[in-house]
This record gives sequence, C-alpha cells and structure tokens, in this order.
Amino acid sequence: MRWHIHETENAVVWDVKPGECHTDDIEMAGYGCAFVVKYGTDESGFTLGHHPVFPSLRLRPNNTHATYQMDIPAEKWPRPAVPNRDSRQGAVPVEEVLTRVKLNGTLELTTESKDGALRIRRICFPSVEYRAAYELLTVTNAGSEPVELAATALDGEVDQTMGPMGINICEIRTDLGSHLGPLAPGASFTAWIAVTGRLANEEALFDDPETELRRRYENIDRLIAPLTLETGNRALDLMFRFAKLRAGESVFDTKYGLIHSPGGYSYYAATWCNDQVEYAGPYFAYTGDRDLIEASLNAYRMYMPFMSDRYEPIPSSVIAEGIDYWNGAGDRGDAAMYLYGASRFALTVGDRAVAEELWPAIRWCAEYCERKKNAAGVIASDRDELEGRFPSGDANLCTSTLCCAGLFAAASLAEVLGEDGGIYRERAAALRDAIERFFGSTIHGFPAYRYYEGCEVLRSWISMPLCVGIYDRAEATVGALTSDYLMRPDGFLTAEGSETVWDRSTLYTLRGIFASGYTDRAWELLDRYVNNRLLGERVPYAVEAYPEGGRRHLSGESALFCKVILEGLIDMTPTGIASCTVKPSLPAGLDHLTLGNIRAFGAVFGVEVRRDGWRVLRSDGTLLGEGLLGEAAEIRF
Repeated sequence: MRWHIHETENAVVWDVKPGECHTDDIEMAGYGCAFVVKYGTDESGFTLGHHPVFPSLRLRPNNTHATYQMDIPAEKWPRPAVPNRDSRQGAVPVEEVLTRVKLNGTLELTTESKDGALRIRRICFPSVEYRAAYELLTVTNAGSEPVELAATALDGEVDQTMGPMGINICEIRTDLGSHLGPLAPGASFTAWIAVTGRLANEEALFDDPETELRRRYENIDRLIAPLTLETGNRALDLMFRFAKLRAGESVFDTKYGLIHSPGGYSYYAATWCNDQVEYAGPYFAYTGDRDLIEASLNAYRMYMPFMSDRYEPIPSSVIAEGIDYWNGAGDRGDAAMYLYGASRFALTVGDRAVAEELWPAIRWCAEYCERKKNAAGVIASDRDELEGRFPSGDANLCTSTLCCAGLFAAASLAEVLGEDGGIYRERAAALRDAIERFFGSTIHGFPAYRYYEGCEVLRSWISMPLCVGIYDRAEATVGALTSDYLMRPDGFLTAEGSETVWDRSTLYTLRGIFASGYTDRAWELLDRYVNNRLLGERVPYAVEAYPEGGRRHLSGESALFCKVILEGLIDMTPTGIASCTVKPSLPAGLDHLTLGNIRAFGAVFGVEVRRDGWRVLRSDGTLLGEGLLGEAAEIRF
C-alpha cells in the first residue's frame, strides 16, 4: 500500500520515496466553501494545485453545475521563491521535493528544497464559516547559511466573472510579504494564504488563519463525536472516522438554509433524492447533530411543493439553493427513494414533531408508488438512480425494494401518529411477493434476481433485497454477487461485462451481505475495500463511479460506508420513534465491536458486540437488550 496509518494520530501518511510519481486530490468543506487541493509528484517534481468552490455564488441562474469555482493559476498562488540573478526576471520559485503527506481532516504537505537548505510545511483547509480557504506555510532554514527569500506572488485578484447575483470575485490575501528577506540558519516563520470569494459589493470575509485552523479541528471533532466505533482494527475504525467527516462536512449555508450536497466539483447547494434523501438523511438521523438533521429536513422539505394531487413525478434534484429543479432523467423511482429515506429518518430522529411534519409527504409518496404499480404488482419507473447509464427496463428491482422497505417504515410511522398502518403493511407484503414473482430469476445458474424484465446479465443492484430484509434468495444472491461475473478487487461491477464500479452499489452490497448472515464473506470483502480506499491509490474516502466520475469523493458515498456498520454489521432498523430492532454479527476477523454515542430514538446509547453475544446499553449504563450473535431483538428506549 502507498499509505500507512500514523503511529499515534488518527491520520494516514504517505512517505514519498525518491523518484516516486503519484498525484491525488482531496476535497474538504465548510459552510461557505469547499476546497479541493491537488497534490503529489510527477515527472516535473512537486505539484500543488488549489481549487476553491463557493456554493452560494453562481455563474448562471438555475444550473446544477453553475457554482462559482476555479483552479487557481499557479502564478497567482504565493509560493516561497529566491531572487533571480537575472534582474530582468522576477523571483524563481523554490524547487521543492515532496517528502511526506498527512491526511487528518486537513491536508499537511512536507517538502524540502532540492539543495536541502529549506524545509517547508503546508497545512491546507477550508474555513468553517466563511467563503474562504487557507494554506498555512511554515518555512525553516535547515542549512548553515542564510537564505534570501522572495515570493512568486502576493495579494491579488484571481478572477472577476459576472453572475446572476452580480460580479463574482475571487482573490488572494497573504502575509507572506512580511517575512521576505534573509532567513538565518535554524530560523523559521509561518505565513498564511487565504483565497476568498465574494460579490463585488461585499467585503472579503476571512479570519485569522490560526484561529480558523482551530475551528476546523473543532468542527472535525464535532462531526466525528457521534457513533464512535472501536473494533481493534485500526484501518476500519479510521475509515469510519473519515467517513463521518466527509459525509457530514459537505453542508452549505444557502439562501434556503443549510443544504447537504454531494460535492465533487459539480454538485453544490442542491439535493438529490438518492444522495441526500435516501443515503445521507437516514444516516444523519443517528448522529443527533443539529445541523446535519436540519440539512436533512431541508432536503425533505424541498420536494414537498412538487407533491400535488396530480401525482406527477417529483424531480430528481432541487438545485440552485432551492429555487429550481432538475428532472432530466425522468422518474428514477424518486418517490420510492423519498418514501424509504424520509420514513426511516422520521422514525430514527425520535422527534414526534419531525414525524408529523414529514408524514404528509411520506403518505403522498406511498400513494404515488401505489399508482405506479404495473400489472405484475411491482413499481414502474422510467429509470433508476443511474439515470440511463445502464438499462433498467420499465420496472427495476431497486425501485421496488426501496418502496417495499419504505412501506414497512411508513406503517410504523402511521401507528406512532395514531393512524392505521395496516394498509401500508398489506401493500408492503403484497409488493414483497410481487418482487419474488417478477424479479426472481436464474442467471448463470444462480437462482437470484434479474434487475428488470428481459435482463439476462447479473447486476450489482440485485443486492437490494438483502438490504431490506428479503432473504429468500440470499445464498444464490451472495454467490452471484461474489462471482467472477461481478466482483473485482476494487468493488462490484455495475453490470457483468462492463468496466464500471460504483461505490454506492458496492457499499449497499456489503451492507446486504452482512445483514443476510454471510458475515465472514462480507468481512473479507469489507476488509479489502477498507484497505483499498484508506491506504491505496485514491484515499481516504469512499468514491463515486470509476471510470466515469474519476472517483470523486462525493459525500453521500461516505454516509453509505457508515451504514455498512449501522445497518449491516449491527443491522439496526427503526420500528418506532422510540424503538428499533438489532441483529448484530461479528466476523472472525474482529475480536469485538463497540459503537457508542448513538443519538437516536430519543436516547443516547451504544452497542457492544463480543464473541459471546451483544448488549445494547443506554449512556447511563442501563441494559436495554442483549442476545446471541445473529439473534434479532427489538430495543425499546
């Protein structure tokens, strides 16, 4: 592996070997800015690029991809330099050799000059609050002679572009100029660089970078405080920690309020029925974090105006800070995604007021799906979440299974609110039977599922029944998924014969294999996945599609990673606003598992899993439930 886990810190480290060539990037985010930093070494040496993203500034009025962002030209970014002997030219950048990279929620880069005289450390991070991102730059003279230092650039405007709200301006501020001149042997200084975004009639807002770095660390601590995982496996525990950070940090302060968004250069100040409604919202409900729950509620609220008595499809995405929508792929089964995500979120949060607010939308989605049943009794949709990249027929397995699980959750929610949940349970049971009749199929000798009528190849989304408690074909489904038709070292192919791997279907699959009782097989796959993502070539988060999407660090995929633990290994399923079922398992590769500080169902509690069984304990030590491994029980809080 290229990376290793830091000996004493919650960080991964790449110690760069002489002549080693490798480049990567990492995205970090605060409420006003996302910051993608590209780093590494190539044939020319050390490479470093800065790409700020300002979600509340726009280039076009209502376009998904119109967030104001840019690659900062290298000549605009201040770098340490030495005076050029040719006075007709400016200062020459110090030739740096990358020696170490550390990721711990910030990006820390260590270099030295080619002659060994200077050592330079950079810490890159976004502001928590402002439209600003920073680089703290510490330069040390490690030689025996003074070094005359200059700079390639200082304060300056990077860009000025007209947008729908006025003129967008990106500019750089730095105090590097105050440190120029001779640097004595053994001496060092720390300078700062800030890149900011604003409208022309605004002041650039940023704070003391040392203070901002402290706030960044405090925000990291806030996001990783819930759901503390301890297994004794440092790679798994650390990747879970990173996943909580990436899932939670991608929340932006917009004119609509707090909005969680995927990121990845393209998707900001907007929500999707899969990424936010289906993936992130139900996970955030376990954190008890005020801002994450508010952002999730805003996502659910954004779709409510589209739920009319005409029962037309809700859009796939609400964009541009909540003022427009995108539905270019038609009906992707978005109402089923909403039904599933919102009903599980409302139960898990454990707040009756939230349940009452979301219930009309959940009820609408259940009725919409009922009206979309075809003659076979499964749910029709134009596409699935892959939006036509791969065939999905007129009715696909993913939409129907999400609807089935959503109906069961809606039944529980109805009963919480004093309504009759029986109708939803009856619909869910009927749909479960229809899924078996319509999608149950033998392909390549595996009596598992076809993804849609007429589909004759295996698809990774056949894992969906396992994720919603349908285990009738579990053995064959696990066999098909882990066969050479679909399984690759990097994850599961979207479809046999393709080259596309999506982490979202891979993570759903891992969750489903755990939940269906194939614990050791699932652990073998999860262990390999964790080491690939945390310590391999593209680190340290779950990624989007490959080769499409370039393995972007979208935040929703990290939420899905967290759900592998919550809804796979522990198999936690809400049954009320103060109750859930659990069915913990423990693979042979782990000695124990403890997931603490779970803030859900109106309580704070933890789950302890050992070889001799499991226990659920309230934060005050009260025993709420216990059982043997693989044994399910309902927990009431």
